[in-house]
Amino acid sequence: MNGPHEPRIAATAGEPLESAQAAVIMVHGRGDSAPGILGLASAIHVPGVAYVAPQATHNTWYPNSFMAPMESNQPWLDSALQTVGGVVEQVVDAGVPHDKIVLLGFSQGACLASEYVARNARRYGGLAALSGGLIGPEGTPRDYDGALSGTPVFLGCSDVDPHIPVERVHETGEVLTRLGANVDKRIYTNFGHTVNQDEADAVRAMLQTVVDG
Repeated sequence: MNGPHEPRIAATAGEPLESAQAAVIMVHGRGDSAPGILGLASAIHVPGVAYVAPQATHNTWYPNSFMAPMESNQPWLDSALQTVGGVVEQVVDAGVPHDKIVLLGFSQGACLASEYVARNARRYGGLAALSGGLIGPEGTPRDYDGALSGTPVFLGCSDVDPHIPVERVHETGEVLTRLGANVDKRIYTNFGHTVNQDEADAVRAMLQTVVDG
């Protein structure tokens, strides 16, 4: 694959993939790292779950705002999407099926995870987009193919997030619902650009459901 990012798992926590009942692919935000986002694994820990994370080159998945014109973020954006796809393939190859995989991202990572799931719609274990939304400027066509077939989706964001307009979170929920997702959207009043306990509890409950089957 051509591009700045390496499509591979860079850090892991929890259950080894080969014996895991489910897996979370954790996508870090701008300026963070694979080990950094794995710090969240303890807050959403469920026994039997593997937590894996890819690493962005220079700690950023794409250079400009997620609402900038798509071409302004190339070739980084395509490479980032390929990286997420490459990690999904590694997890599946290790024995964890798609419907036992939860994709989780924070901030830039949440945008990337959301866009990947929309572009590669199928039944996943879940999507958790924390302070993020679908990528592209206002008016971007959302003519994605495929069906999410009941995939649980959690969207959590502040109503005054300085990086993520709340309107984009609403749009993301609508688009993923049209694709067949079961969307749980929670907007937090006057909250910062971070992860709160309610979000962690919701993601952990999602993971427990995936493990329990």
